[in-house]
Amino acid sequence: MSASAASSTVFLPLPPARDIPVTFSASFRSWWASGTKEGAAAEERLLRRLPFFYPEKMTPSRGDSPVIAHREQINLGTPRHYLNTLSIKSTSPAPNAPPPAVMLHGYGAGLGFFFRNFPALAKWAGHRGTDVYAVDWLGMGRSARVPFAIRAKRDDIPGRVKEAESFFVDSLEEWRAKMGLDQMTLIGHSLGAYFSLAYALRYPTRVNKLILLSPAGVARDPNLTMPSRELTDTGDSSSSKSDSLTPASKGEVKKVRDEQRRERQQESRMRKVFTYLWEEGWSPFQVVRSSLFWGPLLIGKYSARRFGGLTLDETKDMHDYILNITLSKGSGEYCISHVLAPGAHARMPMVDRVAELKIPITFAYGDQDWMDPKGGSQSVKHLRHAGNEQGRMYIVPNAGHHLYLDNPKAVNELLIKELDRQPKQSRSSTASSSSQ
Repeated sequence: MSASAASSTVFLPLPPARDIPVTFSASFRSWWASGTKEGAAAEERLLRRLPFFYPEKMTPSRGDSPVIAHREQINLGTPRHYLNTLSIKSTSPAPNAPPPAVMLHGYGAGLGFFFRNFPALAKWAGHRGTDVYAVDWLGMGRSARVPFAIRAKRDDIPGRVKEAESFFVDSLEEWRAKMGLDQMTLIGHSLGAYFSLAYALRYPTRVNKLILLSPAGVARDPNLTMPSRELTDTGDSSSSKSDSLTPASKGEVKKVRDEQRRERQQESRMRKVFTYLWEEGWSPFQVVRSSLFWGPLLIGKYSARRFGGLTLDETKDMHDYILNITLSKGSGEYCISHVLAPGAHARMPMVDRVAELKIPITFAYGDQDWMDPKGGSQSVKHLRHAGNEQGRMYIVPNAGHHLYLDNPKAVNELLIKELDRQPKQSRSSTASSSSQ
């Protein structure tokens, strides 16, 4: 978008983001003021950083902008089921454009977490004549908070996993059909990456590529993942840096795992209590909601520490956004104990399932990540053994679990590189065609 076009856009005023609460009285005021409208406003404050974004009540004007973005609720077939969606649409669609990219957030997050990645992806979409979407999973973010229930018995692990995956995967497939998309490249983070893999396994013809950022539920080893580390992970203050991004070596993977092992040795206290609560279907967000007036203060402490690499205004907006989606009615969050066991390893690890896929798959982990990168490296090996040479893995420097926020420049470069990567024919496909 040109400077003149951007400057001609006039936004209706929004209430400013609240300061991050540091006292009980401030926390009480934030709790009292939270709600659905406040959540929408918080999300919009993040998205208004995009010069090509138009609020819901504004009519987009193409001008000379290569893309136009707006958000909407896409209604599904079941009454009151909808997915909150940000659409970044090319104003000059190309006839042979690559499939659109669809960004899918992690556990308890929302599409607003990707605000630092949208500009680069929008530039790619405008150049390629295609579209980019970001979607809140059903029961999370600002999508419909519908009841979540599993009918399978506790000892029926395959049944529990299938039901939990279906809650998200089937709603995404319904969203795809509503949007009229033939194929998609899925960019998933954490649990969103896990469900992206689950979707690709169930609907393989609908996925062009998978780009998985710090994916959950891949590795088998239950002793190397530490969900509590995310609460103390500070990322890296050098988030604007982009050190050389190279494919992950064995040495880099070992370095990350050794650090995880050291952290793990210090986390034995309260393990039994945590395991009990997890198996009983406890959600960490219940603690925040149950704390009532103290909730905003707890979230404020997390936001200020975890997103210290953002500007002050960005941190305030992220705090407001996280606060409102966290205080919303519990729904999809209750999936966690059905797909992941205590310690956050998968009950049915993706490393044992990924070889079925014949598409390009990229794994990326932060060099300070708490997800086990061995799951990614093993998955790439399994893909190759199955004849798929299109698996890749990277370690992103200066980044923790939220690598796309910690080092957006490096991650954006990786995303564009992988979106533009040309698929190769697998060995199995080549052998099949040559034998005919």
